[in-house]
Amino acid sequence: MPLPKYDPQAIEKKWQDRWDAERIFSADQRKKSEKGKCYVLDMFPYPSSNGLHVGHPEGYTATDIVARKRRMEGWNVLHPMGWDAFGLPAENYAIKIGGHPRDITKANIENFRRQIKSFGFSYDWDREVSTCDPSYYKWTQWLFLLLYKNGLAYKRTAPVNWCNSCQTVLANEQVIDGRCERCKNPVVQKELEQWFFRITDFADRLLEGLDRIEWPEKIKAMQRNWIGRSEGAEINFRGMYPDGSGEFDLPVFTTRPDTLFGVTALVLAPEHPLVGRVTTDAERGDVAAYIEATKKKSELERTGLEKEKTGVFTGAYVKHPLTGENVPVFIADYVLTGYGTGAVMVVPAHDERDFVFAKKYGLKIKTVIAPPHDRGHDAAFHAEEAAYVEPGYLVNSGEFDGLTSEDAKQKITDALESAGKGRRQVNYHLRDWLVSRQRYWGAPIPIIYCEDCGELPVPEKDLPVLLPDDVDFRPTGESPLVRSKSFHDVKCPNCGHTARRESDTMDTFVDSSWYFLRYCDPKNAAAFASGETIPARHTCDGADVSPALAIEDMPQGIVRLALIMDDPDAPRGRARRPASSLRPLLHQGAVRRGPSEVRRAVPVAAQPGADPRRGRREDVEVPRQRRQSGRGRRRARRRRLPAVRDVHGRFRAGQALEHQEHRRFAEIFGKSLETADRRR
Repeated sequence: MPLPKYDPQAIEKKWQDRWDAERIFSADQRKKSEKGKCYVLDMFPYPSSNGLHVGHPEGYTATDIVARKRRMEGWNVLHPMGWDAFGLPAENYAIKIGGHPRDITKANIENFRRQIKSFGFSYDWDREVSTCDPSYYKWTQWLFLLLYKNGLAYKRTAPVNWCNSCQTVLANEQVIDGRCERCKNPVVQKELEQWFFRITDFADRLLEGLDRIEWPEKIKAMQRNWIGRSEGAEINFRGMYPDGSGEFDLPVFTTRPDTLFGVTALVLAPEHPLVGRVTTDAERGDVAAYIEATKKKSELERTGLEKEKTGVFTGAYVKHPLTGENVPVFIADYVLTGYGTGAVMVVPAHDERDFVFAKKYGLKIKTVIAPPHDRGHDAAFHAEEAAYVEPGYLVNSGEFDGLTSEDAKQKITDALESAGKGRRQVNYHLRDWLVSRQRYWGAPIPIIYCEDCGELPVPEKDLPVLLPDDVDFRPTGESPLVRSKSFHDVKCPNCGHTARRESDTMDTFVDSSWYFLRYCDPKNAAAFASGETIPARHTCDGADVSPALAIEDMPQGIVRLALIMDDPDAPRGRARRPASSLRPLLHQGAVRRGPSEVRRAVPVAAQPGADPRRGRREDVEVPRQRRQSGRGRRRARRRRLPAVRDVHGRFRAGQALEHQEHRRFAEIFGKSLETADRRR
């Protein structure tokens, strides 16, 4: 009798409907399982278009395999899905077609959900969340207030990436080659009053925590470089205003105080607040033109190592703090106001960038560090052809001659502190997180302004602050909420007088910084997640929690976790142990090393001689595969795992295999353990 024809549309739908009806993928918080709880997390999609792209199911397939395997092994698996639904693309699309972002996003979510379900992924749809739902962004606003009340959310004027076409601020990640990632128009720098999260308070805690998480070393190195802790000295140079109105102080941060006697210029960021006052009339035109040109460059364009170093002389001079010599002051776009003091020393003899700058603008090159004598070099070393950037012995440095670089750093800093002209300082490349946007489609910032009482937080009982409907959200350069009458119909919670709301909305990254916590308790109306659900999966006491598999935005993921998980009642910056479910966090993806290699997280069980029961992954280098056939991929895998190839040969020959070898074979070749046992 012939078999009935396979009809995937009918058969797949039949079983998917049954899965939904029986809720077989729902995670039960109260359920006691043999292995414990396992949280398999995907980065939720952004429904900015009317359907999935191919990258979505590629990643979701990997996590679904893990979720299903863990369930079969006896774990109580939480594998949720939701929607990163706020943001600029939906708003721009709504403007383009004349619709409303809420309606467009809702329709997109319906289609995304239908498509994802058609793949048969084993998501727990009972825990579905959407960041544009008031029941979700109520808690985004609550978290903002938590940070605000603890001094971790504040407002200040700062240079930002600005798209004149989209009429909004852009994060650095949204600027590609100096252009807006959405509209492709040039991005400029603009001074605006913005809201920030004070993530720099957590810099040391973040660094310390990297030593205790089991992530690939290259990823951890990227995180350390991103945080960028630098120990050095803040040195004060003093000058006179060109109009003779008085003196000014110009502090400069450096990690090399041992090179202080080699300073031949100072360079300020074009946005530095002193530039306008210290520039002479003769140089004002050139300085103004340079500043305008800088505004058209992104931060990455300004700081790229390969870019030509440019600058303009301001006409001003300052006094060297130890020698009293006049030091010229320039501005240059490679200096940023967000790091250090917005001013740097130029030491051409001992810094490659400064050497190039000095050669271009005819600055003196003064050697103050000579190579160690044991290298066979003469102490009268001169850096006329190239900068000498290694440590050595001080020369041409007065009373500090003969000291090693390390000793001189301490001695010179001591001398500066004694003279009141400097101090020891620790700086970070990490900067506070700019979270405000001048657009409509985002969570409103829960702040009220009263003429009598000033800036006040919205009372928690009044959350959520809802987005109004009486808004023309076409971009004008200010938030569309400014023009909403209903939105600003609010009384001061302190005195009861007429007030107005903050008009900016929060960046979509704020909404997506805590969704993994909301999944644990998505229907809770009294808290963003109850204490009964969070500790079971996220605190250091959750000993029964397995490693999570996460596809996460790595550069900011650690900081987001630190902000959310920090105890507000603890002393500022006090470290908590990382959650046990996140300490051995696995991640999908690869970091490219070169044209022929990729660094990939490979299961320990797939490595020769490894114990397959160890629940973590290690970093190994494997060849990149390009357009190989299935047979070619299998051959490449066996080539890079010779020990497993031997096991494969013994298995095919019917030879007895040890238990660990069974498991290793099953992991690599996709065979069941039962099949391996039968052959044994």
